[in-house]
Amino acid sequence: MSRKYKKPPVVEALCEFQFIPNQQWDLTVPGLIYRKVKDEFPNKQQQIGVSVQFKPTEKGLEHTVESAPPRIQFFRKDKTALIQVAQDLLVVNQLKPYPTWNAFKPVILKCFNIYKEIANPKAFKRIGLRYINIIEFDNKRIKLEDYFRYYPYVPNDLPPVQDSFIVRTEFPYEEGKERVILSLATVIPSKPNVLSILLDIDYVMATPELVPLDKVSEWLEKAHERVENVFEACITDKAREIFGEEKS
Repeated sequence: MSRKYKKPPVVEALCEFQFIPNQQWDLTVPGLIYRKVKDEFPNKQQQIGVSVQFKPTEKGLEHTVESAPPRIQFFRKDKTALIQVAQDLLVVNQLKPYPTWNAFKPVILKCFNIYKEIANPKAFKRIGLRYINIIEFDNKRIKLEDYFRYYPYVPNDLPPVQDSFIVRTEFPYEEGKERVILSLATVIPSKPNVLSILLDIDYVMATPELVPLDKVSEWLEKAHERVENVFEACITDKAREIFGEEKS
């Protein structure tokens, strides 16, 4: 049984479906999807697509900004959730307050089934279930090992690093056909004199067409279980105290 928290650190959960192109993109698709979801997601807007690419050079990592297909976004009235639609792309985002998996999963499946009915995608190119957590500390100087079991290792003869760091690791699953992309990093705090640390867990199907379109529900359940397991493996009981773990 998964652990439950009164103050979970989730600031955003999202499921992203990328599809293998099947036919020329029909510009009427977003409008047809909106008709199906407007009762729950009535507010719409267009986001100009931007893609940031990082490339190694002799001078180090350099980034380039490229244009990408625009996305149409449909928001709930209270801005706690949205759907994003673009060519061969569907993203379902849940913002704070995160409800429960049993509430979020049906929304993902409903949006996916509507997209599938209207856009008629050929197959999955990639699926990702991602949970973005922000943990805030009133003390800007903490021992990372008190709260995390996954953190940057710093040799004793170097000063402790905490003002700015990022750790990113990819762990293979399903014989390398799926993976967890795990990141821990400092982020800009929401208020002064606060240390904010990001714990980002993204479980992805990295092999195109690995999962059939009619098996998405089973994949989501597996992905969520693995995200939960990774989250619990990364934190200590002291962190669980901050989140207000509910004892059964």
